[in-house]
Amino acid sequence: MTTTEQQLITLIKYGLRKSVDCKLLIEQHLDWQQLYKLSAAQGVMAIVWEAVERLIAEGVLTEERGNMPHKSLRLQWAYSVETLKKRYRKQRDVIVKLADIYRSNEIEIMILKGYGLSLCYPTPEARACSDIDIWLFGRQQQADDILRQRLGVEIDEDKHHHTVFRIDGVMVENHYDFLNIHAHLSNRDIERELKAKSSEAIAIDIEGRKVFIPNANCHALFLLRHAAAHFAAAEIVLRHITDWAMFVKRYHADIDWQWLRGIAREQNMELFLDAINALAVEVCGIGIELMPGTVRRPELERRIFGDILSPEFSETKPERGLLSIVWYKYRRWWANRWKHRLVYREGLLHTFLVQVRSHLLKPKSITE
Repeated sequence: MTTTEQQLITLIKYGLRKSVDCKLLIEQHLDWQQLYKLSAAQGVMAIVWEAVERLIAEGVLTEERGNMPHKSLRLQWAYSVETLKKRYRKQRDVIVKLADIYRSNEIEIMILKGYGLSLCYPTPEARACSDIDIWLFGRQQQADDILRQRLGVEIDEDKHHHTVFRIDGVMVENHYDFLNIHAHLSNRDIERELKAKSSEAIAIDIEGRKVFIPNANCHALFLLRHAAAHFAAAEIVLRHITDWAMFVKRYHADIDWQWLRGIAREQNMELFLDAINALAVEVCGIGIELMPGTVRRPELERRIFGDILSPEFSETKPERGLLSIVWYKYRRWWANRWKHRLVYREGLLHTFLVQVRSHLLKPKSITE
């Protein structure tokens, strides 16, 4: 790990309200431009900025020491974070709007990942959100029909396990399955577990509207598989680790760890589960005792952590050209086969054939 990466981890911990040794920030040179870029790429820009603001207020970062970000960068960083927070607030408004529309039609709404996870953070608005993922307890198609017929919303149906639409410029993914059961057949077993647990959802209040988030066990399994799938297909970023850490910190006592570990073992995800538990400790400073049964494997942890910070396959996807994109995706899949073996129980050949069929069923997915 480079000095800048070590400093980034220190800032993440501080931004998440951990007591940390600030020696790295006082005695070593800080490349603030690189720290800004790295924090943005890793989805933790706002968390790190909160750490910077606190450290300036507390006199750890000062002009005299020469360890403060330059004023122009501070302004740029603050503006970027405020833009992120405005997007968060706009997403919250869209959730409220959807809740009103669906409730008038007696449809309940569950929020996956994003907003629900943000509530586990010290500052919810500092959790970067890209789109809104929703689950409507089996009434996905009826809900889409309401938006299409009554509000003229355009619905994209070219995805396997969710439709996509925009409300007030915000992208929403309306899930009829938690997971893509067409990409990996083992997802079907996990899907049954998730749908069985969905009936135990937790009600929360957002500006006077009742919406739901998954209960601790459902969310833990969903987050684990979601992170594993992203990791195997391409890469994950530090925000996936902070999500897991903050979620575990908030709900560790409500998670049936024996049940979760049993499924992880059955689905060949146990090593990955142990690794993200360990990285939650190293990156966010939570106690390993919150995650019973975790086994440390330093060599594997270093490889996964290294791939997060600097992916082993780092080529840029071509912007156009079907053959170029297909060749790129094949080479990425082949380079990431070590990840596949870490999170899926299926063999490589079986997965390849299943995914070819999956792409043929939804041709637009080939170039995404």
